[in-house]
Amino acid sequence: MLQNKNILLGVCGSIASYKSASLTRLLVKAGANVKIIMTRDAANFITPLTLATLSKNPVLVNYFKPETGEWNNHVELGLWADLMIIAPASANTLAKFANGLCDNLLTATYLSAKCPVYFAPAMDLDMWKHSSTQQNVEKLISYGNILIKPAYGELASGLTGEGRMAEPEDIIDHINQELKKKLPLKGKKALVTAGPTYEAIDPVRFIGNHSSGKMGYALAEELSSLGADVTLISGPTSLNLSDHTIKRIDVISADEMLKATESEFPDANICIMSAAVADYRPKTVSANKIKKGTDEFQIDLIKTADILANCGKEKKGNQLLIGFALETDDEEENAIKKLKTKNLDFIVLNSLQDEGAGFKGDQNKITIIDRNLNKEIFALKFKKDVAADICIKILTLLSV
Repeated sequence: MLQNKNILLGVCGSIASYKSASLTRLLVKAGANVKIIMTRDAANFITPLTLATLSKNPVLVNYFKPETGEWNNHVELGLWADLMIIAPASANTLAKFANGLCDNLLTATYLSAKCPVYFAPAMDLDMWKHSSTQQNVEKLISYGNILIKPAYGELASGLTGEGRMAEPEDIIDHINQELKKKLPLKGKKALVTAGPTYEAIDPVRFIGNHSSGKMGYALAEELSSLGADVTLISGPTSLNLSDHTIKRIDVISADEMLKATESEFPDANICIMSAAVADYRPKTVSANKIKKGTDEFQIDLIKTADILANCGKEKKGNQLLIGFALETDDEEENAIKKLKTKNLDFIVLNSLQDEGAGFKGDQNKITIIDRNLNKEIFALKFKKDVAADICIKILTLLSV
């Protein structure tokens, strides 16, 4: 959501400014370009060097650069930014913003900014509750600025109440949710399955496959970046999500994935089944570790439930259902058969024969075939870009 966004972070004089370091790190990790403006008082709580190191940009405090005499152009900064975050926002700076006072670089840049401005207040309980502060907050909201409410908890004064700056993770989530409001999939619910399933043989061993989950995770992130409310049902994987607004449900077996999917599918507008679900599981599972014994050992296997076919049977007219087909032979023929028998809107075909594509890697090479048998062939790409191609197809179908 914040990838390649130009973000101005304003840091005011508050004990909560130590959280600005974590916030900066999270913004950079999300792919944002971050420039920081501090008030002089803020530099008493956290050093500009710390924030410059984390943001990878010089931190600006004064109108003029002492070493050269050049000025920091607040107008250019305001035009550069895609959004501005004031965190922590002190009572003093809130009052200046609300009343148009312009006596430092941060307030001048705020008045020059043409982008959305988010402010996360941080102050003691009585300061936050004071009528003048509340009037200033209401003024700022009336100007179109976006409040990230302070949290309830223990304050630096020793009192307990409202006034704690929101946690950096919560600030990121709040901004992501606000940004989603103008995106094409806003209001849509998306369900994605990802990764392998592990079918237990005994408490130690299992039947599984080489799926890393990377394709499914990329799809979940891409759908969320387009505004969808995303639920990701994930088999065992070491992957983490950078978008904390995505609801993640961890499962291990095909049966657990089935139950989670049955619970989430009815409310989904878009469902992408990219998980590599085991087709078979052991008929019986040993309660104890099976010891090495005879030269040969036999396991009786039974079919697992066909989750994708079940979704196809339950699919309503307002739902899009997308499946994956990983093939090694008769690829297109097998994919089309799966597309038809499982009532899919389109299927994503990839082949283990394509060098550099498939399990574990960071790249994939796909062909999309829709229910009218229209076919689109794509070059080998990083899975993030593959996810974007799949989502373009989804947007096309939703606009019909």
